[in-house]
Order: sequence, then structure tokens, then C-alpha cells
Amino acid sequence: MKVKFTKMHGAGNDFVVLDCIRQTIDVTPALAKRIADRHAGVGCDQLLLVESSPVPEADFRYRIFNADGGEVEQCGNGARCFAIFVRDQGLTKKAAIRVLTKSGIIVPRLAADGRVTVDMGAPILDPERVPFVSDGLIPKSAGGQGLPAWPLQLDDKEVFVHVLSMGNPHAVCFVDNVDAAPVAMEGPLIERHTRFPVRVNAGFLEVRSMHLARLRVYERGAGETLACGTGACAAAVAGILQGRLSSPVTIELRGGELTITWAGADNVVFMTGPAVTVFDGEFDTEALQ
Repeated sequence: MKVKFTKMHGAGNDFVVLDCIRQTIDVTPALAKRIADRHAGVGCDQLLLVESSPVPEADFRYRIFNADGGEVEQCGNGARCFAIFVRDQGLTKKAAIRVLTKSGIIVPRLAADGRVTVDMGAPILDPERVPFVSDGLIPKSAGGQGLPAWPLQLDDKEVFVHVLSMGNPHAVCFVDNVDAAPVAMEGPLIERHTRFPVRVNAGFLEVRSMHLARLRVYERGAGETLACGTGACAAAVAGILQGRLSSPVTIELRGGELTITWAGADNVVFMTGPAVTVFDGEFDTEALQ
């Protein structure tokens, strides 16, 4: 079966976007993994599905598959691309759309300069809801407004992480130099640590000033990517709660910059950044068997 797709990226985090409203395709984890394969498929960090909303409270439904074929709750960079896609494809004329995800409704807003601001919802700080198993652990003093640093044993090394959810789970480690951070070695160990029942996205954060930080993220099911929108949100929240950052925060990632705004407490997090359409194409599902 021939399937039309659009290749997009947000700050270097790249996606294959499928219009599942005007074409019918049964996306299984196995098919998603084959599409994401950079050698035998189209190639992407995540596969994004644009679907009709099953509920009246949302305009669309947004589904995300990581490169390993696993379906996940949220993807911030993908949300910006989603908003540009439905506008460019004539699926909506709204400047702000309500999009249903596995973790709830998010609201992307298109700006005149081409950037997109997404209401990512309020961060979840309760470890049990991240989810993170903290039984038997003694955290470091929370500091700031109160986000504890939890010890994790990685083989023969102990690291401290701040855990929270932006609709998907994140563990944030503060580092002195993000370029020298052991992302390739420690990232997968944190991602699959038994303390995280559904695995976790591991962020390595270097604070440069009160409004500027640098970040690398080892994404759950995708490995290190050039950018991670929810990871940038989680990092900014962790930095603000520790008193090391102040909103708005510019997060520099290897693929570009994102601006994160958060007023603290139970307020929602706003993420602003670019979304770029690279090309349109078509693949044959039979060729991906």
C-alpha cells in the first residue's frame, strides 16, 4: 500500500508525519520501527500520526511512536510540527488548536513569525506519578522551591537526578560541561534504570546564567537526539525550582534553541520554537516488510 508522508523537524528533532485523516493506515509498533529506520526506511526520531479527535473537547488526536516502535505519551517538538502540518495541509484555519495526546490535551499556537508556542500543561513533580520508585532512597536537600535530587546507582557510580513528568517521564542531571557529559554511557543506564517502571528520558543540563542553559537528552526509545521539547521543559522547571534558572529560559540544544516560560507552582509550561517542513514523499508498506 502506498502511503503519503511529510518529513519535518523541530530544532533538529526529526519526524515522519502521517495524515491518518485523509488516508487509512494501520500503524503497528513493527511498522513504525521500520519507517523510522534510517537505512531501510524513511528515517526519523519519531513517527507522528495526525488523527481525527474521538472527543469534542479536541480538534485532533496526536499519536507518537519512537524509533524503537514504542508508542509514547508526548513529544514537544513534534507538537509544533503537528500544528504547522495541519495548517499547511488545510486541515484547520485556527491559530490555536486543541490536540489530544495520551497524556491529555495540549494547545499549540502559531505565531506570525512562523514559530509555534505550545501549552504543555503543568509539570508533575510527585515521583510516584512520574513514575519513579523512590522506596528506600534518601534524596539530597531539595533547595529552591523543593525538587529533590534522588541518588541512582549506575554500575559502580552514583548520580543524582531530579525526576518529573511533562506528560512523559524525565530525569534531569546537572552537569558542569554538557559537551563533556557522559550522555552515551550514562544515558541508556538512566533510561532503563529499574527505578523507572516505564523507562525515562535522561537530560544533562548545564546552567550558563539565570536565563540560559545548555541541554543534551538521551530520549527513551530513540537515543540521543538533536533536541527534545519536553526535555527542555523538564530541564527549565528543574532549574527554576532549584533557584538556578529564572523564567523565561533559553535552552540551547544541539539542533537549535527553545524558549521555555513557567510561572511556577501549578501553572502550565509554555514552549516556543521552530517547526520546519523538509519534504513530502511516499513509501510502500510492502517494501518495509
